[in-house]
Amino acid sequence: MPAPLADKIRPKTLADVVGQEHILADGKPLRRIIDSGTVPNMIFYGPSGVGKTTVARIIAENCGMSLYKLNGTNASISDIKDVVAEIGTFGSENGILLYLDEIQYLNKKQQQSLLEYIENGDITLIASTTKNPYFSVYNAVISRSTVFEFKPVSAEQLMPAIKRAFRIISEENGYDVVADDDIISQIAYSCGGDVRKAMNTAELAVVCGEAGDGKVTVTADSLKILAQRSNMRYDRDGDQHYDILSALQKSIRGSDENAALHYAARLIEAGDIISLSRRLLVIAAEDIGLAYPQAIAITKACVDSALQLGLPEARIPLAEAIILLATAPKSNSAESAIDAAISDLQSCDALDFPRHLQNKHFDGKGAEIVGQHYKYPHDYKNHYVKQQYLPDALAGHVYYKFGENKQEQSALLYRRKILSEADDL
Repeated sequence: MPAPLADKIRPKTLADVVGQEHILADGKPLRRIIDSGTVPNMIFYGPSGVGKTTVARIIAENCGMSLYKLNGTNASISDIKDVVAEIGTFGSENGILLYLDEIQYLNKKQQQSLLEYIENGDITLIASTTKNPYFSVYNAVISRSTVFEFKPVSAEQLMPAIKRAFRIISEENGYDVVADDDIISQIAYSCGGDVRKAMNTAELAVVCGEAGDGKVTVTADSLKILAQRSNMRYDRDGDQHYDILSALQKSIRGSDENAALHYAARLIEAGDIISLSRRLLVIAAEDIGLAYPQAIAITKACVDSALQLGLPEARIPLAEAIILLATAPKSNSAESAIDAAISDLQSCDALDFPRHLQNKHFDGKGAEIVGQHYKYPHDYKNHYVKQQYLPDALAGHVYYKFGENKQEQSALLYRRKILSEADDL
């Protein structure tokens, strides 16, 4: 079975690696480590197809170590023991480099089985994961390793690799591959920063191209079908999921409806309207709040409509809610107020209630204060009367601060009015 194009053009040197300049450019941390010849235990963290395996292989070849590869999805304790058994053999005289892909799928016991060997230097571990290692990798392994984050490759960085792919296909098959700059650009922008996906798309684009006169022409129509959804990077349980939701909320909080619609479109394209709906309800309360109290009711109506309609129609009421929230006045005064009250509560001992607020109508024998003495606000002007409501230990504490928006400032003016008139009683 012929090797995939992505394997055929896999870089042999760091200079050929696409992207990752933040750690591999001259003078950058990982590049310095590799050039030093002393390879520590490392964890490569980032999305698939961005060079983690390639860099590990280059490191092994440059340092003369024997490379062993395991994948966390199917590796067992027995597989790990087989690698350990190579320690001290002729084939491992320069050391063993174990590349463990998808380490997050190994359970705690499996990861622990490596600790003794990576700590004493018998094995140098390079593990890769698409999940945040601080959540998915055993802490003892992380503490013995250096974590490097690999990032999606930009479209501009992908274009030379795609041109190289077409050149290799031409050389191997004896015909010219015709692909103009627009085709190369379309592949680069459609693959979500995934080099492997870009190579596979380029290979399939040639297979689906128009052959004739000793050449194959890659067409925009066939490429459109191949790449129509390939730019989606989304995992409901992964970092991308929470990054998109975070970007959505921050865009709405920042009153940028266009950016918010972009991040919402990612969720909609992935079919995840549940997460989008829940986050919009949070935003309505947390970020718009009392500046526009009706926003949460309108958002709830939009969310209910979306969930009842389902996709594709659900996108319309969801877009309505997004634009409403992004363009509405903002206030987090309610969130700040409740957080301050909770903070006070957590720092206090058990608190009693003011006597006049208790649900009591009988005073026991010997009570210091007889009678509840509660003042019923509706019996007073403006339905307001001054009396203490907070427990004695917190009397006078202020949690809510009126926001600088029209809605809350109107409420503040009303509050000042009834306070001033109450003083005249």
